Amino acid sequence: MEHIEHLGIAVRDLNASIPTYEKLLGVPCYKREEVPSEGVLTAFFQTSINKIELLQATREDSAIGKFIVSRGEGLHHVAFSVKDIHAEMERLRSEGFRLLNEHAKPGADNKLICFVHPKDAGGVLIELCQER
Repeated sequence: MEHIEHLGIAVRDLNASIPTYEKLLGVPCYKREEVPSEGVLTAFFQTSINKIELLQATREDSAIGKFIVSRGEGLHHVAFSVKDIHAEMERLRSEGFRLLNEHAKPGADNKLICFVHPKDAGGVLIELCQER
């Protein structure tokens, strides 16, 4: 793993949250995107090398929808940039980590993604991200 790619934050209302984070971070939202396969709307912010991704569910049965119902708004995941997501997935499997995805899949911000089960990472959902 190279570095933290972004922090993912679950929100109830993306339109209401974007101005708050623009004020907080002092930068504008640079990208909004819908990922229909994940049932999510996203908004991205970049401060220097750090990125924040806000996530709003478009379906109650999506991962973000379930997260909001059970835990409310807040930190959802930590994403790490990787050079070769397929090799990293194999490495983690060989180390005994459970992956939530059998194969890497398209994600927001032009990335291939895969998630590591939070029970294998101290309760933290880990996302692997590779530039497409």
